[in-house]
Amino acid sequence: MKKPLLLSLMLCMLLSFAQAQIQTPEQFLGYKPGDRFTPHHRMVDYFEHVAENLPNVQLIQYGETNEKRPLILAIFSSPENMANLEQIREDNLRRAGLLEGTPSTSIPINWMSFNVHGNESVGMEAAISAFHSLADPSNTKTQEWLKNQIIIIDPAINPDGRDRYAMWYNQKMNTTLQPDLQSMEHNEPWPGGRANHYLFDLNRDWAWQVQVESQQRLKMYQQWMPQLHLDFHEQGINNPFYMAPAAEPLHEQLTEWQHEFQDIFGKNTAKYFDEMGRFYFTKERFDLLYPSYGDTYPMYNGAIGMTIEQGGGGQAGRGGFNAVGDTVTLSYRIEGHYTAALSAAEMTSANAERLLTEFSNYFSENSSNPKSKYKSFVIKGESNPAQTAKLLELLDKNGIRYGKAGSKSGLSGFDYQTGKKASFSTSEEDIVISTYQPKSVLTQIFFEPNPQLNDSITYDITSWALPYAYNLKAYALESRLDPAGEYEKPAFSENTPGKTPVAYIARWEGTRDAAFLAALLKEGIRVKYPEYAFQTEGKSFPAGTLLITKGGNEYVRDFDKKVTETANRLGIHLETTMTGYMEEGKDFGSPNIRIIQAPNVALVGGQGTSSLNFGEVWHFFEKELDYPLSTLELENMARYDLSKYDVIILPSMWGGGLNKAAQDKLMEWTSAGGKVIAIDGAVNLFANKEGFTLKTFDTDEEKKAAEKAADSLAKAERLEPYLEGERLAISGGAAGAIYQVDMDETHPLGYGTGGKYYTLKNNSSIFSFMDNGVNAGKISSNDSYRTGYIGYKIKSSMGESLAVGSERKGRGEIVYFVDNPIFRGFWESGKLVLSNAIFLVGQ
Repeated sequence: MKKPLLLSLMLCMLLSFAQAQIQTPEQFLGYKPGDRFTPHHRMVDYFEHVAENLPNVQLIQYGETNEKRPLILAIFSSPENMANLEQIREDNLRRAGLLEGTPSTSIPINWMSFNVHGNESVGMEAAISAFHSLADPSNTKTQEWLKNQIIIIDPAINPDGRDRYAMWYNQKMNTTLQPDLQSMEHNEPWPGGRANHYLFDLNRDWAWQVQVESQQRLKMYQQWMPQLHLDFHEQGINNPFYMAPAAEPLHEQLTEWQHEFQDIFGKNTAKYFDEMGRFYFTKERFDLLYPSYGDTYPMYNGAIGMTIEQGGGGQAGRGGFNAVGDTVTLSYRIEGHYTAALSAAEMTSANAERLLTEFSNYFSENSSNPKSKYKSFVIKGESNPAQTAKLLELLDKNGIRYGKAGSKSGLSGFDYQTGKKASFSTSEEDIVISTYQPKSVLTQIFFEPNPQLNDSITYDITSWALPYAYNLKAYALESRLDPAGEYEKPAFSENTPGKTPVAYIARWEGTRDAAFLAALLKEGIRVKYPEYAFQTEGKSFPAGTLLITKGGNEYVRDFDKKVTETANRLGIHLETTMTGYMEEGKDFGSPNIRIIQAPNVALVGGQGTSSLNFGEVWHFFEKELDYPLSTLELENMARYDLSKYDVIILPSMWGGGLNKAAQDKLMEWTSAGGKVIAIDGAVNLFANKEGFTLKTFDTDEEKKAAEKAADSLAKAERLEPYLEGERLAISGGAAGAIYQVDMDETHPLGYGTGGKYYTLKNNSSIFSFMDNGVNAGKISSNDSYRTGYIGYKIKSSMGESLAVGSERKGRGEIVYFVDNPIFRGFWESGKLVLSNAIFLVGQ
């Protein structure tokens, strides 16, 4: 007992000395907070300054961004708590059942995250000010709060986006405050600073961890598992301030305490805002459903997650006029977030014991008595192995436990593929994920077939069940099914070069196979695929299998070594054959064995295109395929030499999209042999246009009938109450509805899909089957609907519509993806279909 006491006394002495050494943000930075935007590196300098001078502040660099900016956490508390920090952290994991043993400390953890959206730029400025006040030894009030909590501050989740915005703004701003929103400084150019380097919205990436910032941050989060998490944002300049309690829909898994503490925090913060005469609102807009936000992900991990939204945003800059003519300044916005941060620290201190008790109860109750209808989930062993491996990677990242199912018969459960209840048996190859585990709630959320909506007006998608995202054969059971043992991932046996076979054979099943193909093509190795299934040496392979033949690669130096080493690096199991004479199917010399040409690919971006969809494709090429990609500006398309490219990808876009000169040039290039891949909104560039097969209606009669029905519905809606307008508007849209798409496995777009693919529909687009094109992916009927919100106006018409298709244009081809196949980078099965379009279609 004496050693910790002596250490605490020494820390207190050091704190007294440091009190005079700590500079305020204004003293350190050389300007008053709110006068300008602080570059990220100067924020890091200030945090380092405080940490160097205060022994009770620990600064951790937990990673770095794509642009090599450091990602940091400041961890601080009272001297006594900091002397016992590791014990407190481990005790917290014991409360969650993630470590064995009984906790001996009683200190909750309060985590605050700022600037997940780069151009919601007040966040990092407020983090600097809040950090100073909370850590300042001379602030007796905050020092008292630190006695019974650990505070963790992440001052900038998204440094790359933040500096993109801040550096642009600091260059454009007037020295004299200019609040005119038409002024240049209030109108940032495409793509804006909201997203990270790869233009991903990091506030939608908590669960999926596609981006490097999320991957590194969530490793730290899993090590601490806080009781409270605040996520600081900005909203439009005409809105005041939003704080918890959250809006409907609220997921049924949320506990009474999670609701109650939001109310406790909201009322306390409102008290300070009332004193200052500031406006605010609660219980509107920002719901708690989609699991990958900075409030919902912590909620589903036992914490109190809260979104804080200050009015302003990138448009406000250093100060801008709102709709009523008030100037919303950066200083004013800092004050709002600063107040909320200190209120959270105060309420954590006041409710410390209850926070810990309820946190412990959350995990013990859910792991012993899961709330959801479904208690266990089974992934069948015959599922696509590449996609299964990717799913297990995601479960590992989130700390979700799984095991082997073992041989069991007489089971019954919801069959994700059919959408109906079915009987089944398990085998030693199957995987079971039981909800009787510490991460019980997160498991239930990830796999729930049909999230229950108590309100259809939601801020994001309404379905995300992982068996659909990964296109796996799976069941959800209403009964408990415990693992029969530890699941051993299939061991990878390295391929060894030997006598050159007639062909190396690689199955085409997932993204890793597409990356393997991309790597071989970059090495100048010729790769082929068969248009028909075949059998050789007693082994059967489907159409689309990769063939790396000796013939055609005679001049590749170290051919066998390059092929096998590339396969080993990517975890690809190669099979071989010593003959080109097939037992079934076409021989390897057949014209139906197609050569895959290495395509030169361009992606179009810029004003008028979806920066998020652009970023998804860009990231897919650079981080998953590792394949060269040119990026072109939409507004310059008419001036480019398109002959340099074989494939041009058009991400989702709106408005006019390409101007006439650019469209004419693109179609001329296509007719000469180019391939266009149009995604989501870009499909509308071709729909119902002369010279194109894609249509929204089969016949003129069908179109007239639909128009008549729409007119009748519109007349009825005119009589509805005004306040029902938002609800009526969503009745014609979709918010993440999942549909089964029947894929044509005889066409390259269907290779590797097993004849099925699940599309995530976030638009109201409905296209009829094409008369003169290839209907490779079809929503065959209304029974193809699986889950998620879709408005009644379009739901009945979605059956018998096109999802994925292509049509010839001269010697070239246009591929249509009605929906985004790689939504947020986590819709894994769509990556294979997109790879088919890039590499295999039109060869």
